Amino acid sequence: MLNRSLSTFMNAFTASDYTLYPFSTQNPKDFQNLLSVYLDAVFFPCLRELDFWQEGWRLEHEDPNDPQTPLVFKGVVFNEMKGAFTDNERIFSQHLQSRLLPDHTYAVVSGGDPLCIPDLTWEQLRQFHATHYHPSNARFFTYGDFPLEQHLKQIHEEALSKFEKIEPRTAVPAQRPWPEPREFQITCARDSLAAGSSEQTTVSVSFLLPDITNTFEAFTLSLLSSLLISGPNSPFYKALVESGLGTDFSPDVGYNGCTREAYFSVGLQGIAEKDIQTVRDLVDRTLDDVILQGFEDDRIEALLHKVEIQMKHQSASFGLALASHVASCWNHDGDPVECLKLGSQVARFRQCLEENPKFLQEKVKQYFKDNRHKLILSMKPDDQYSEKQAQVEAEKLKQKVDSLSPEDKQQIYEKGLELQTQQSRPQDASCLPALKVSDIEPRIPVTELDVVLAGGETPVQLCAQPTNGLVYFRALSSLNTLPEELRPYVPLFCAVLTKLGCGVLGYREQAQQVELKTGGMAAAPCVLPDDSHLDTYEQGVLFSSFCLDRNLPDMMHLWSEIFNNPRFDEEEHFRVLVRMAAQELSNGVPDAGHVYASVRAGRTLAPAGDLQETFEGMDQVRLMQRVADMADVRPVLRKLPRIKKHLLSCDHLRCSVNATPQQMSWAGTAVDTFVRSLGRSQKERKPVRPHIVERPALGGSSPVMRRLVMEPTFTPCQVKTHFLLPFPVSYVAECVRTAPYSHPDHASLKVLARLMTAKFLHTEIREKGGAYGGGAKLSYGGLFTLYSYRDPRSTETLQSFMKAVDWARSGRFTQQDIDEAKLSVFSAVDSPVAPSDRGLDHFLYGLSDEMKQKHREQLFAVHREALVDVSTRYLGPGRSTHGLALLGPDSARTAKDPSWIVR
Repeated sequence: MLNRSLSTFMNAFTASDYTLYPFSTQNPKDFQNLLSVYLDAVFFPCLRELDFWQEGWRLEHEDPNDPQTPLVFKGVVFNEMKGAFTDNERIFSQHLQSRLLPDHTYAVVSGGDPLCIPDLTWEQLRQFHATHYHPSNARFFTYGDFPLEQHLKQIHEEALSKFEKIEPRTAVPAQRPWPEPREFQITCARDSLAAGSSEQTTVSVSFLLPDITNTFEAFTLSLLSSLLISGPNSPFYKALVESGLGTDFSPDVGYNGCTREAYFSVGLQGIAEKDIQTVRDLVDRTLDDVILQGFEDDRIEALLHKVEIQMKHQSASFGLALASHVASCWNHDGDPVECLKLGSQVARFRQCLEENPKFLQEKVKQYFKDNRHKLILSMKPDDQYSEKQAQVEAEKLKQKVDSLSPEDKQQIYEKGLELQTQQSRPQDASCLPALKVSDIEPRIPVTELDVVLAGGETPVQLCAQPTNGLVYFRALSSLNTLPEELRPYVPLFCAVLTKLGCGVLGYREQAQQVELKTGGMAAAPCVLPDDSHLDTYEQGVLFSSFCLDRNLPDMMHLWSEIFNNPRFDEEEHFRVLVRMAAQELSNGVPDAGHVYASVRAGRTLAPAGDLQETFEGMDQVRLMQRVADMADVRPVLRKLPRIKKHLLSCDHLRCSVNATPQQMSWAGTAVDTFVRSLGRSQKERKPVRPHIVERPALGGSSPVMRRLVMEPTFTPCQVKTHFLLPFPVSYVAECVRTAPYSHPDHASLKVLARLMTAKFLHTEIREKGGAYGGGAKLSYGGLFTLYSYRDPRSTETLQSFMKAVDWARSGRFTQQDIDEAKLSVFSAVDSPVAPSDRGLDHFLYGLSDEMKQKHREQLFAVHREALVDVSTRYLGPGRSTHGLALLGPDSARTAKDPSWIVR
């Protein structure tokens, strides 16, 4: 349906005790189509044995065509969960839940323990579906402005009326409370990307909390958790994170309300094993201090201000967020409407504090100090962990194979051939509903923008939107004059800039003001490819924040202080932030390996690629690992004021504001005051790169110019890199240099990427290869990327990429295939844009509505000949420069091939 719909979201989420099937679309006919298919898929699936083999697990010969090759485990879900458990945080979180709630469903892995998946039979799956996936055990949630009556009618006619009501008996019983605390230690693989390779132990202390259907108690404990752990002013941040014992909080820190009874967890990761008891003692001592001293009034007000902001902030996925918010409570027969009444819960919370000033301290004593249902969980690295896991899998495989008769093996071989035949056969999707290309809106909605000059020279884009009383501010500052040796440290500069203090405010006071007056303040490096030239790009840092309209002057004053008087004298807190940032990057690689592979593969194909690798690739992960391991961080800290001189001024700065029409004049004045407070260089600094192209900033009529870097002598080159990582699965990417956004070929390449994904790569990489995901995508900057995710193969996947190109060049696709690819492309092009983000493409990339409309018309006009043409000219052998990257375990191919760089 991804290819037959204008869906803006479509997925299935597996929680610990329910599955959520969310979808969204802005087209009423599409909504009815999707609802019909989802009802069929959930309640009337065709659970054929062959389908189960394909998606779950199966025994198959290494070479499906040769019965003499060894039998191996294959299957999408099998490799998905193997990939999921390469993440040590995931391992820890799973054990925490399973051991804290051991009596019922939470004791098992809802997505499937990889080594247990091969024990599941087809008949067990069918029986489980019959008892659990029944309308009597379902709940329906809709959000939006389509008429509700039609939804209810369709749900009744297509699902509810076709079943008899049953008693599903799926309720999760209460966990029996423990008379005494329990303690466990587990192991994991050593993280080769983490700082402090000898100190990778994790420990946490966790407490069982009340049933989540008590909505006010759940709300109170969620707020209490934030007071205990959020930000540098919280007691556990001071006691644990700033102790120097570890790198960051332990996984799953804070309040977790996704199980029938909630739980709270706190601890540290990246500690020495000898410090486990020290961390435990710190947790106990901190709770004692909180019970004695309570919380400052300003911290409570800042937290309630955060709730107010959350109630007003509108995201593009607001409906999905609401559904996720009520799902767990409703699943256990709680009242979903009560879950949404945040305003009344805040009022009741304030009343409780007024009536009893020690209200929160008593909760800490009741649920933490006096709670015997307490789990101490520690995890330490085992250098043989991966080998042991592989050995257990090999033993499981041997056990399965040894139990097979020759007839069984012959049947497996024959079914393998049958499966291969079925996977290679074009699917007949005629039974599925579909939109037509003619159902797509021909024109984009117009976004009204104004541009004014603040401080006489700085352009400010004003976009009046229904922002619900919030003001959104952004500023982009150029990096053109920054010396080359400082560029790798820009992400670190951005990560700490709003957290080290400014002006008279230390970092704790600054954090308090940010929480009291804003919805957050952030800085992030930007690499913005040009819309018309592959060798041209803009480099800068994007500053962003938002606030309630009444707090706008305070927010802009904070930005003035950060720009004019940032504090880089907090060496110890800087070290804490470095360790946290390095740990976060390391933990993120297993979940985003395909992104890191894609960035690396594109590094040498366009000038912007090298900078993207520096800012957000594996080079940045490794750099932060080295900085976090430094005994003396002062040399790095001294780089920050140097970066500040080139960045934090009104030289080459542009701003944007999104607010309601009534707030716009007020917002413009506040931004003007901010800009006038900034310094300007006494003399013009020369750009480090010699070739600068000037383009009008924020529209053709603006007198202020964007300054883009151009590298006219750049020559793309092919580089193949394999990052050796202790993962059981791989992440593979191949990038090709093609055409930028405004080039006529870009539209054809974008449709081609969706066509190759849906009609070839999905079958080859996921269905046949067993990877969890894979496909093709085209970046705004013109890099065409083929990738795979949690892939048990690497060499074969690279071969599949070549086959996909041959398939595209041969034109073995139908007009229906092309139309479906266009629907898929437009579902992304027309995805909802929150009021806070409207006009952002114009602000960052200079994309006007006219340019986007022209591109839209080019997408409509894509035809078969154009698709074959671009696949031949850009993707064919020797036509364009390719880059390849692989993250994952050893590969015989890369080890023996000298053209691969193995790191």
